[in-house]
Amino acid sequence: MALKLTRKILVNPCFISCNSFQLLVGLNSNHDTRVFLSKGSGGFRGSDVLCKPRFFCPVTCLERLSWEGSTHAVLLTKIENSLKELKLDEAWETFNDFKRLYGFPNHLLVSRFITQLSYSSSPHWLQKACDLVMIVSKEKSYHLQPDILAKLILSLARAQMPIPSSTILRLMLEKEILPPINVLWLVFQHMVKTEVGTCVASNLLVQICDYYIRFCSEKSHYANFLKPDTMIFNLVLDACVRFASSLKGQQIIELMSKTGVVADAHSIDIIAQIHEMNGHRDELKKFKDHIAPLPVPLVSHYQQFYECLLSLHFKFDDIDAAAELVLEMNRSRESHPIGELRKDYQKPRFVPIGSQNLRNGLKIQIVPELLQKDSALIAEGKSDLIMYRDKKLCPSNRALAKLINGYKKHGKINELSKFLLSLKRELCSSGGSSLFSDVIDACITLGWLEIAHDILEDMESSGDPLGLSTYMALLTAYYKRNMSREGNILLKQMRKVGLVLNLSDEIVISKNAPENVGRSSLCINESSSICQPSLMESLVREISEAEKAISPILYELNSSIYFFSKAKMMGDALKIYRRMQEMKIQPTVHTFAYLVCGYSSLKLYRDITILWGDIKKAMESRNLSMSSDLYALLLLNFLQGGYFERVMEVIGYMKKGSMYIDKWMYKSEYLKIHKNLYRSLKASQARTEAQGKRLDHVKAFKKWAGID
Repeated sequence: MALKLTRKILVNPCFISCNSFQLLVGLNSNHDTRVFLSKGSGGFRGSDVLCKPRFFCPVTCLERLSWEGSTHAVLLTKIENSLKELKLDEAWETFNDFKRLYGFPNHLLVSRFITQLSYSSSPHWLQKACDLVMIVSKEKSYHLQPDILAKLILSLARAQMPIPSSTILRLMLEKEILPPINVLWLVFQHMVKTEVGTCVASNLLVQICDYYIRFCSEKSHYANFLKPDTMIFNLVLDACVRFASSLKGQQIIELMSKTGVVADAHSIDIIAQIHEMNGHRDELKKFKDHIAPLPVPLVSHYQQFYECLLSLHFKFDDIDAAAELVLEMNRSRESHPIGELRKDYQKPRFVPIGSQNLRNGLKIQIVPELLQKDSALIAEGKSDLIMYRDKKLCPSNRALAKLINGYKKHGKINELSKFLLSLKRELCSSGGSSLFSDVIDACITLGWLEIAHDILEDMESSGDPLGLSTYMALLTAYYKRNMSREGNILLKQMRKVGLVLNLSDEIVISKNAPENVGRSSLCINESSSICQPSLMESLVREISEAEKAISPILYELNSSIYFFSKAKMMGDALKIYRRMQEMKIQPTVHTFAYLVCGYSSLKLYRDITILWGDIKKAMESRNLSMSSDLYALLLLNFLQGGYFERVMEVIGYMKKGSMYIDKWMYKSEYLKIHKNLYRSLKASQARTEAQGKRLDHVKAFKKWAGID
C-alpha cells in the first residue's frame, strides 16, 4: 500500500515540476522506496511546486522514465548479482518481484537462473527450477534450450526426484526432442534405483517408443533422434526384475521388437528372468538353440539363462526336460578363442514372441555374442540351481534334490540312475566321482532304502559298481531297521561283485559298523557343487516345499491362455479360463493380465469390464493378491474404452493400496482420446440419469488428473 501511495504522490502533476528537481527511485526486494530530491540550477522555490500543467511531463511518461526505467534495471542487476554470489534465496525473491511488475526477464537471464538452480544439490531448489520451467513452458514466446533442460533433468534424477525429472523430459518429448543418449543413460540409471522411479522410467520408455514408432510410420526424420538404445532397455528391464514388475517387463520386451532394438547378452539374461517370473517356458526355450552353440568363454555369462529355464522345467514338473537340460549344458563345448566366433556373429537373429505361426507376430532381434564392455548395468541374478565350476555349468545340490525328488515322485528310479551315470561322466573333474555315493547316502539318511538299493543295482548293471563303503552304509541301515531279508540280498550282491569273502565276515562287518556309517562326514569341497550334507539338506527342504508348491497344471493353463490371447483367439482363451473355474483352480494375476491384453488387442473393452467383476470377487475372497502392473493395465484400458466409473474405481483401489499412479500418462491418454468429451455439457443438460452419472465420473477424473 505504501509503495502504491508513494508512486501516486510522486507522479501527481499538481505537486511536481519537471524542471524543479529530479526524481530517483530505487526499489529493493523489500519494497523499500527512497526518494531523492536535488535542487535545480535556480534553486528550490515554493512557487515551483504549484504550476500550470503545461509545464509538466505526462504521467505515463514520467512513470516510464522515473519508475519503470530505474526499477527495471535495478531488479535485473540485483538478480544477476545474486546469481553470481550464489544467493539463491535473494535471487528467487527478486525474480518474483520482477515477474510481478514486468513479467519474465529476458531469455538469457531466465536460462541462466534455471541453470544455476540446476547445479544445486538441494531438492528444494531443484523443485523450484522444475516449477519455473513449467511456468515458462506455458509462455509461447519462450523457448528454453535443450541442453539447459537436460542439465535439470539429470540433476533431478541424481537427487532421486524421478517424478519432476520425468515431467521435464516429457515436455521435451512433446516438442519432439530428447537429451543426448549418454545423458539419457544416466537419467534412467538414477531413476530405476527406486520402485516409483522404475514405474516412471518404464512409462517414459513406452512413450518414447510410441513417438518413435509413429515417426517411423510417417517417415519423419525426427525418428532417428528419438530411438532408444539397448542400454536404456536393459536398465528398465533389469529394474522390472528387481521390483517384480514382470508384466511391465513383458511390455518392454515387446517394445524392443517393435522398435527394432537389438538384444545383447545382458538383455537375454534379463529377458530370461522376466519369462521365468511370468511362467513363459515356451518363450524361453526359443532362445536355447541360439545360446547352446556359444563358445566356452561365453558359457559363464549365460548361467542365469540356464537357471531360469531349469526353474521353469521344475515348475512345469517336466523332470525329463530338466535332466536333459542339465546334461546338455554340461556337454563339452569346443573350446575356441572368442576371436574365432562365427563370421556373421554380429548379424541379429530373430526370435518369435508368442506363436511362431502368427503371420503378423512379433520377433525380437538378438545377438547372443554381443557383450557391451561399457555397460552401466550390473545384473544381479540368483544362483540357486546352476553353479559355474571348472569352465562348466553344473547343477547345484538344490537342482539335484529337485531331480531326485521328481524322479521318485514319478516312480522313475531307473531313469534317475541313467541320469546320474551320464552326469558322472560330465562331472569327472567337478565332483562327479563322489556323485553316486553322495546321492545314495542322502537317500539312506531319508529312509529311502529301496531307492538306494535300486541305484546300486543299476550301477552294477552298467558295469560300474560302487565301493564297499556305500554298500556297507545301506547294509547297516537294513539291519538297524530289522530288514534282514533285504540285507541278505544285498550281501549276495556284495559277494557277487567281490566286496566280501564269506558270510560270517559280512555279518561281523555289519554288526560292528560304526553308528555314523551312511552319514558322510565329508566337508564341503569348494571345487565341487556336489556335497553329501548339503545334498541331504536340500532334499529335506525340497520335500517340504514341494507340498506347498503351485500346481504345474496352473502353469500349463496360464501358458495356454497366454498363447491364445497373443493369437487374438479369445474364444479359446475364455474356454481355458472357464475350465480353470470348473477345476476349482484359482486364477492368478497373470491369468487376468493375459485375458485383459487379449481383449485390449481387439478393443473389446466391455469384456474387460466383465472380467473386472471376476477380479474383484477374487480380491474380496482374498484368493488374489493384486499387483500395480495389473491395476495400471486395467486403468489404461478402461480409460481408452471410456468407462470412467471403472477408471475411478481402479484409482480408488490403487490409493487404498498406497500404489503410485503416473498421472501424467493417464492425463495424456485422456487428452489424446477424449479431449472434447462433455466439454460444454452441464449436469443440468444431461438427457438421462446414466449420462449425468457418467458426466460426474468424467469430471472426477479430470479433477484428479489436473485437467482444466
